[in-house]
This record gives sequence, C-alpha cells and structure tokens, in this order.
Amino acid sequence: MVKVSIAKALGKGYNRYYHNRNFYRVVKGSRGSKKSKDTALCYIHDILKYTWANLLVIRRYSNTNKQSTYSDLKWAANQLRVAHLFKFNESMPEITVIATGQKILFRGLDDELKITSVSVDVGNLCWLWCEEAYQIENQDKFDTVVESIRGSNPDPEFYKQITLTFNPWSERHWLKRAFFDEETRYRDVFAITTTFRVNEWLDEQDRKRYLDLYRTNPRRARIVADGEWGVAEGLVFDNFDVVDFDPISKIKQIGVTAYGMDFGFSHDPTTLPELIYDAENKELWVYGELYKHGALIDDLVSEIKKRDLMTATIRADAASPQMIAELKAKGVRRVVPSNKGKDSIDTGITFLQGLKIHIHPSCEHTIEEFNTYVYDQDKEGNWLNKPVDKNNHIIDAIRYAVEPFHGKPKVKAHLYKNSLF
Repeated sequence: MVKVSIAKALGKGYNRYYHNRNFYRVVKGSRGSKKSKDTALCYIHDILKYTWANLLVIRRYSNTNKQSTYSDLKWAANQLRVAHLFKFNESMPEITVIATGQKILFRGLDDELKITSVSVDVGNLCWLWCEEAYQIENQDKFDTVVESIRGSNPDPEFYKQITLTFNPWSERHWLKRAFFDEETRYRDVFAITTTFRVNEWLDEQDRKRYLDLYRTNPRRARIVADGEWGVAEGLVFDNFDVVDFDPISKIKQIGVTAYGMDFGFSHDPTTLPELIYDAENKELWVYGELYKHGALIDDLVSEIKKRDLMTATIRADAASPQMIAELKAKGVRRVVPSNKGKDSIDTGITFLQGLKIHIHPSCEHTIEEFNTYVYDQDKEGNWLNKPVDKNNHIIDAIRYAVEPFHGKPKVKAHLYKNSLF
C-alpha cells in the first residue's frame, strides 16, 4: 500500500466524508468548497488501497469530463505523489493502475443505457462518482446509471458507493427530494453541505469575492457562498423547466430560430443564447449558449463562426453600437441593435412570462440565471414589480432575441450545421 498523508492532502472539513461507507455519499456545496478536488483525492488514494475497486466517473455530457474530472484525478495523483503508479490515457480518457489493471472510466449521460453495460476485467465496478449532478435533469436517468454498480466481493472491507457532488441552484430539483428531504430521500444516504470557508487554500482575493456577494447579491450568496438551495420565492420566471431534447429535430419541426447578444468583458460576460420559438404552442426552447468573460471581438467572431451563425440575424444590445459595428466589419452581416425603448425591459419580461420555456441541460449558465433572477424588495421586504439588475446577462440577450415575436412573427429558421450536437 502506498503511504501518503491523505488527511493532510484533504485539509479540513472532509474527514467524515472520506471515511463514510453509505451507499449514497452526497455533498452539495458552495463554489470553492473543494468538493471536487477532495473527491478526486479520496478516489486516487482508495483505488490504490483496495485492489478490488474500479471507478466509473460520469457527467451529463461525456465531452466535459476531460477538462474537469479527468484533470482533477490527474492533479490528485500528483498531489499525493503517486502519479507514477498510474497510466493516464487522455484521448479516451481513462486511468489505469499499472500494477493491477484497475480502471477509472469516464462516461457521459448522453445515452445512459450504454453505461449499464460497462464492465471491467479486474475486480468490481463498485464506485460511481457523479460530478455536477445538478445537470442531470431526470431522476430516472440517474437511477438507470446506478444499476451499473453491482456485484459482490469476499473481501470484508468491500463496499459499493455512489458519490454525487454539485452546486444546489434550485430547491425544485429532484436531488433535494432524493437525498436531503427526510420524507422522500433514498435509504442509506450520507449528505452534507460544505462552503468555501473549509477551503484553507483559497487566497484572500478569492475569499473577498465570495464575501462581497452578501452585500451585492444576497440571494446568490445563499447558493454560491453558503451552498444552500436556491429558493423559488420572488423568481421573475416560474414558467421554465430543464429538459433534454434534440435541437436539430426541434428546429426542423418548428422552423423558427432566434439569437440575441449581450456584451460584457471583465466583470460581466458576453452572452449569446440560441433559441427556437414555437408561436403556435407559445413555447421557447433554449438549446445553446455562449457565456464568456474577457472576450475580444475576434473571440466573438470565432464563437459565432463555430455556431454557424455568421449569416443569422442576431439582435444585440443597442447600448453597444461600437461592438455591433465591429462585428459587422468582421463579417457578421446581420447583427442588428435591440429595441431600447422606455418600456422594453418590462415588455420583454412580460412576453417571456407568457411562454413555456424549455432549457437544454447543457445550458448551465442559462439554468443558473433562471433560478436566481428575482424581483427587488423594498426596505420592509415587500416585493416590487422590478427585477434586480444582476445575474441576467443571458436573460437580457433572450429578451433581445424574441423582440420580433411580440407581434405576428414572419421569421424562418436559420438552418445551420451546428457541431455542438
């Protein structure tokens, strides 16, 4: 057994989590609470300790593993100074314990039924780590994957375990019912909440950024800094859901697309949501998003090209005429300014509130905004009919995009060869 100081590597706040053996081990937490890093450290340590163990790591989309869970596990192996004991195959990706052949496998829930057939040559596929579990929009989809963790082993220390790590954007999510509510949660569950306060490796600048949220956006601080569930009270939109759908098929079926753009740079992101509008059923389908800080004009053109939207009509923030002009000069010919009339915000919000809005699970920033965009309150705590102008950069761009539909739209789909799906 490799001798490493796992306690020192984990730091404070995760001792019970590391030693837990419940079938479900769940941690929701704030940003910067080191839940993903410490989970990676736990698995790298324990897969060397237990030679019967194999780990399956899943995220909602397989292509997001390489830059997140795979990188975290490789980082953990280096932190524990045991990287030489593993073979890292970045192209798959896959990690193998050289001495035993044990595997760390990576999959996505793009097709959950394929995961149930995953097998290993050595030992048992007995551990499952579901990272960013909040992105899994369907409880049945998750339950199907759990079926892949099965089998037995004569070792008295053998155990099977499902680990979930996530940020808790909305109390309406099935994760709350399944793992945190006493009346409805699964049996054999260990569930905790962690915050950035247990992360002794954050620098002072990071800590100040989280603490400043209590002043600038208390509602968002509840989630981002305290790791608590986002609450539905005061939400501007309660007419949305997160649902998996095929964008290409939906575009062919409905035939009307729309695109909006809100400009930002260092503190605020530049956003570009991609939408399908169904006038007959009063539905809006959000299938793609750009959410990028520090984007220069060439970066934006590159992103627009990647989405094959160079010839699509994009309604952009009229308060940034220079950016619109620069995009046009770079070949984005049909970018046009949004309506900046006196009542444009109220009109746009009212229109969106009259629709059923469906958000693709890949649009994580859109999901976050719709779960945290709230009405303002007066000093007595009474709700005002005016939204707080924060955390709404994608929502603003959506408002711009749907302006042509306020009357009877005569708009057709922009047919594209989007490579994201």
